[in-house]
Amino acid sequence: MPSRRHAIADDLRHQISTGRLKAGERLPSEAHLATHYMVSTATLRSALAVLEAEGYVEKIHGKGNFVRRPLHRITYVGGQRELVARAPVDPALRITVRTAKIRASGHLTALLKVPAKSPLTELFLLSHEKEEPHSLARIYIPRDLAPTSLLPKVRTLDEALRSLAAPHPPPAEIREKVGARLPTPDEASTLRISTASAVLTITRVTADRTGRVVAAALLVFPGDRVDAVFTTHHTIDERGAEG
Repeated sequence: MPSRRHAIADDLRHQISTGRLKAGERLPSEAHLATHYMVSTATLRSALAVLEAEGYVEKIHGKGNFVRRPLHRITYVGGQRELVARAPVDPALRITVRTAKIRASGHLTALLKVPAKSPLTELFLLSHEKEEPHSLARIYIPRDLAPTSLLPKVRTLDEALRSLAAPHPPPAEIREKVGARLPTPDEASTLRISTASAVLTITRVTADRTGRVVAAALLVFPGDRVDAVFTTHHTIDERGAEG
């Protein structure tokens, strides 16, 4: 027999799935819902946490709980010379970009293979679908290699990554590390997701022919809205096959 919190979550999930509760709609107050389901506020909040982790509900501090709008999925294409994170082109999609001058420290010194306090340019990219945060990326580039001007106007994360992180000449080595974990409190707040919701992380380090790291990108995607695709092309030696 399901627990009370799961029974409540099942009922609210059904109302959302059938359209009785519509995307963007604010749920009744927690006190009202607790009274309606005849449970404590703690049990009601536990049920909402289940739905928040599943991506059905989002809690906005000071405003309440809302039915989450369905979002476009992003496809990260691995193994490419340029960073590629594609989402459908939509007028609702937009990118916010911030740049900062920092000094290398901690894990960045190992990631970029530079001494501590080396000058870097940090590029922070946050994609939105309407008002909903969609994904975030931090790109670190040695300052002497960083773009001298701000981005041209871009509409997608893919365009922004291509503009900012494609070194010239083409890279000689690209190393990508894919992982899954829980978000940090800052990531959860920025992406407006539950701290119990998994995120997909991609760390991409690009080096030139001399072995110098020319860019390191740290990408974070909510796990419920991203696919990572890696394709390997094999060359078949037909002469060997014939023999």
